[in-house]
Amino acid sequence: MSRLALTGYAPDHPMTAARVGIGGPVGSGKTALVERLIPALQARGIDIAIITNDLVTAEDAERVRRSGLIDPARVSAVEAGACPHTVIREDPTLNIEAADELERRFPGVELILLESGGDNLASTFSRDLTDFWMFVIDVAGGDDIPRKRGPGVIRADLLVINKVDLAVHVGVDLDRMQREAMDVRGGRPVLLTNCRRGEGIDAIVDLLEREVLFRT
Repeated sequence: MSRLALTGYAPDHPMTAARVGIGGPVGSGKTALVERLIPALQARGIDIAIITNDLVTAEDAERVRRSGLIDPARVSAVEAGACPHTVIREDPTLNIEAADELERRFPGVELILLESGGDNLASTFSRDLTDFWMFVIDVAGGDDIPRKRGPGVIRADLLVINKVDLAVHVGVDLDRMQREAMDVRGGRPVLLTNCRRGEGIDAIVDLLEREVLFRT
């Protein structure tokens, strides 16, 4: 059950900003996805803020702040200081506090994106922290990732297969990778992206509008 369901959220009685987690292995393109989602969400009039998680730095937050895509004050950084699982699953207190603070400073915020630190296929988000979460893998990591059936691949509300433009260069059968991903996910959505060119981003925003923000 999602955090919004637990707090009694209903589309006509919003209580808090929706919180969407973005997890995945190191180098899969999580920050690049965030950078593509920011203008796409803003173009649809969605008021957003960002939280990034890193091990002992704020590097991803600084990258997003410098991008010029969003008011830097709307980007918060959480330093896990340990395995990234700790602050998004076992004890998400730091991220919950960061999200609450963003909502206090920006009362109109509708959606907060929480980017996890780079991790492995076992990365998952606590439902106390997020209402919806997506897991990002990339074709350069190998087309056997879906077959490994890690919790991140199977349990995420959305699986994103990124860097599809590289498939022909790394010997990946993209059609098979997508098909196997859909098979192991039991009907949960799978979307393909090329964040370098912005391909597939609109489909993600469509899904977020429909499944998270309840816009039709």
